[in-house]
Amino acid sequence: MLKIGNITMKNQVVLAPMAGVCNSAFRLTVKEFGAGLVCAEMVSDKAILLNNARTMGMLYIDEREKPLSLQIFGGEKDTLVEAAKFVDKNTTADIIDINMGCPVPKITKCDAGAKWLLDPNKIYEMVSAVVDAVDKPVTVKMRIGWDEDHIFAIENAQAVEKAGGQAVAVHGRTRVQMYEGKADWNIIKDVKQAVKIPVIGNGDVQTPQDAKRMLDETGVDGVMIGRAALGNPWVIYRTVKYLETGELVGEPSVREKMDVCKLHLDRLIDLKGEFVAVREMRKHAAWYLKGMRGNAKVRNAINEMNTRLDLVSVLDQLVEQAETEDVSTQVV
Repeated sequence: MLKIGNITMKNQVVLAPMAGVCNSAFRLTVKEFGAGLVCAEMVSDKAILLNNARTMGMLYIDEREKPLSLQIFGGEKDTLVEAAKFVDKNTTADIIDINMGCPVPKITKCDAGAKWLLDPNKIYEMVSAVVDAVDKPVTVKMRIGWDEDHIFAIENAQAVEKAGGQAVAVHGRTRVQMYEGKADWNIIKDVKQAVKIPVIGNGDVQTPQDAKRMLDETGVDGVMIGRAALGNPWVIYRTVKYLETGELVGEPSVREKMDVCKLHLDRLIDLKGEFVAVREMRKHAAWYLKGMRGNAKVRNAINEMNTRLDLVSVLDQLVEQAETEDVSTQVV
């Protein structure tokens, strides 16, 4: 069982914090498929302190999502600490996570995200300052290093532990790799052996079998699933089931996929209003459609949609078409 500070998860499967994706509508949908912990998308410390309206919206938590980890990022100690204090006192998040893995230049040039990977001393200083300022458990999500010449994963994880961090999630790629190439699970294993706090492994977990293999090969306490869950919360359910019983549950039908896509859409509308939600849902709908016959044509149509009615109509047509084809196949 995965335990972080005083928070105990019901299993070892964690939804990764993905920028632009992990809002409450998506998190709740994934939670209902059995995730032990869901993580919110990263939020800027300075934007929190400026009381930015969009940022305040990103801090919204539906109580059904819990336990939940809320992730902040920043490059300066004072603002990071103040933002952490705000999250600690003004949200119902269970865990405060600090991002030191984001590879995008607009984040790293502010000395935030993956830029920390070059300096274990900064990690200790920043994390210890946040730990001292808040009551909630503090964790860190990091990459194994900046590039292949600067892999300080062990030193960085030890700095997190020494600073009072309650867990560390390790993505097995460097900053330079971004999301390309292969994740190095051996370094994740080295980190697990070097610290006593829980370690969550991340990177190249696409299937339930991958999750089992990561746990077996690295000894990590939890497995974090990110991009594999986009349009596919079933991967969470299937992974939890496989780890618990060894049973490999089948893939969902087209109807099941579209039903969850519509549920996700309605939650997004409740969260952001129809105008914004339908536009944001276009990319999610494309993910739900992945692997389905004729999806390129449908995706193009969806990218023109502006209303819930139009989007739902296309999804319903897909179900009808798939089930008609299935019936005709059976008749033959």
